[in-house]
Amino acid sequence: MTGIPASRALREEDYQRLLVFRTELRDFMRWSEQAAHRAGLTPSLHQLLLVVRGYTAPHGPTIGQAAEELHIRHHSAVELTQRAESAGLLERDRDPTDHRRVHLRLTDQGRQQLEALTREHLARIHPLAESLQSLTP
Repeated sequence: MTGIPASRALREEDYQRLLVFRTELRDFMRWSEQAAHRAGLTPSLHQLLLVVRGYTAPHGPTIGQAAEELHIRHHSAVELTQRAESAGLLERDRDPTDHRRVHLRLTDQGRQQLEALTREHLARIHPLAESLQSLTP
């Protein structure tokens, strides 16, 4: 991990770069939350859909794996999954080899909503990345 050595005094521009970095991140997160609301989702539901779609396991994540990815407790992931399921955004599938395990899978509606949001987000990532890149010394 590279950074500023503890022996070097912090400079005014170090604080300014950190302020710009944190502001850019907060602005992006605020915009992302608003985009989710405009699409009829809570930011948590949007993030759950992204976890399910982006998960690399062939059968999708379990609720426990989704909880880990979201950095939330298992019972919170269960509640979030139930809300997504009630909204028609995802379904639960039993594991074909271990029937105790349940995997999450997007419905067509969930996939369509996530795709629309992802297109909006990807359009914002490039300018954000350029802005953040300019902060490196």
